[in-house]
Amino acid sequence: MKIIGAGLGRTGTMSLKFALEQIGFGPCFHMIELMKMPERIPLWDRAGKGETVDWDEVLKGFNATVDWPSCTFYRELAARYPEGKVILTVRDADKWFDSTQATIFRAMDQLVAAADNPMGSMVRSVIMRMFDYNMHDRAHCIAVYNKHNEDVKKHIPASRLLVFNPAEGWKPLCDFLGAPVPAAPFPSVNSTEEFQQKLAPEAAKLAAAQP
Repeated sequence: MKIIGAGLGRTGTMSLKFALEQIGFGPCFHMIELMKMPERIPLWDRAGKGETVDWDEVLKGFNATVDWPSCTFYRELAARYPEGKVILTVRDADKWFDSTQATIFRAMDQLVAAADNPMGSMVRSVIMRMFDYNMHDRAHCIAVYNKHNEDVKKHIPASRLLVFNPAEGWKPLCDFLGAPVPAAPFPSVNSTEEFQQKLAPEAAKLAAAQP
């Protein structure tokens, strides 16, 4: 694993995924990839419940990973892949919270509705538990978000870590990875509107699927 993304969802993780793939660090795993391979969902659920998993199996076929579910396990992945570099995507905490409420945390309410659903179980164990199952309290969620970011900076050596706001564009990312800066603009994808139009319906389909 060349790149381990530690940033929580809605911090520009999909834009980072496309950027990494564009400069030669793909394929990059992201929640959108998990939606295409539901057979791996139980593996992530097991990890979320504290069981031992084979990370090589969980992330087979990928050279990088960002977003949930993998960002929950950045420490385990950093230990398993000691040569991998860690990227912590960040944004303004209030804007992050507002984005979650319009997108992924709203979708999670639907996913959790089916108690025996693999996707719902994984969401509860990997994501919702991080927030004490309190996904809509601004102060609480922002406190968890800030603590996560500080924990990443505390546990990952500075020489191995890039704290990165995708709004900064290519240069800090390419400098960190020793890659040339592309001529094309830095990717900007998966806005709130795009999520609601494209990804939310896909998440709903997985939520409705039977085990």
